[in-house]
Amino acid sequence: MKLASLRNGTRDGRLVVVSRDITRCTDAAFLAPTLQAALDDWTKYRPHLEKLAESLESGAVPSERFHEHEALSPLPRAYQWADGSAYVNHVELVRKARQAEMPESFWTEPLMYQGGSDSFLPPRAPIIMADEAWGVDMEGEIAVITGDVPMGASAAQAGEEIRLLMLVNDVSLRNLIPAELAKGFGFFQAKPSSAFSPVAVTPDELGDAWRDYKLHLPLLVDLNDKPFGRPDAGQDMTFDFARLINHAAKTRPLCAGTIVGSGTVSNKDPDHGPGRPISQGGRGYACLAELRTIETIQTGHPSTPFMRFGDRVRIEMKDADGHSIFGAIEQTLEKPEGNN
Repeated sequence: MKLASLRNGTRDGRLVVVSRDITRCTDAAFLAPTLQAALDDWTKYRPHLEKLAESLESGAVPSERFHEHEALSPLPRAYQWADGSAYVNHVELVRKARQAEMPESFWTEPLMYQGGSDSFLPPRAPIIMADEAWGVDMEGEIAVITGDVPMGASAAQAGEEIRLLMLVNDVSLRNLIPAELAKGFGFFQAKPSSAFSPVAVTPDELGDAWRDYKLHLPLLVDLNDKPFGRPDAGQDMTFDFARLINHAAKTRPLCAGTIVGSGTVSNKDPDHGPGRPISQGGRGYACLAELRTIETIQTGHPSTPFMRFGDRVRIEMKDADGHSIFGAIEQTLEKPEGNN
């Protein structure tokens, strides 16, 4: 089943069920007005939404064209957004570039921060930033939306509470991060609003690609219409989503609608060295920081700039037949209106 939230003049949008080929949708607001409302009582609403999805596929209910540009993030705002760093290869590279030792605990205990969740960007909305000198970077990730997770839930229990999956562009302001971390109190200004894919899907919709609480498909990241990254989201993922949720729920319950992110998808090269750019036969990267890190390791300094005004990022994932699963996040970095 595929779900989305369309613009309707409200903060949370209108819930619709989307066809498997993401070309059509049908209204679901008569069942649950918003996705959050459906998640709040998932046991009640899921069977009705699934039946509606079947009727949409067979043409038994009225439908309309699904326009990704009209979609908000599936949850336009959420009670909680916790982003992990499941691909420890990415963490290891970044620390190596600044000659910082990699604590052994990073391989056994997930890193996680709590991000702002009150105003997610629509998947086709621009990234508005006052200054490109802040080091604007995209971060291609996978995220899950949970049901109610009790405090202290085991990884197995946590995995059973995964309701939906989405793609993420977790925008980061790299040049603001060092000063914030140096204060010892975590990110705030360096982590502006994120954007999520137009469509959220239930795990069963992914078939064999969803196993071991990982999504085993390449994440397609393009920068200015050129392939930038094709890392496999199921490879080199040190902590699966069940483990990430289990970590988040260690000392608190997670309410339905909590979003948990994977962190930047990152692959090692087959020889276990740093990943190579696509132009060199590698899988590329899901963020600019990783490429800049490898450039620093190899030459002593980065040569690739962070995003500049007018740059455009596209993040998507396709199934084995080449069909888009979640729709695409496509965003351009822009100045605020009136700021020339």
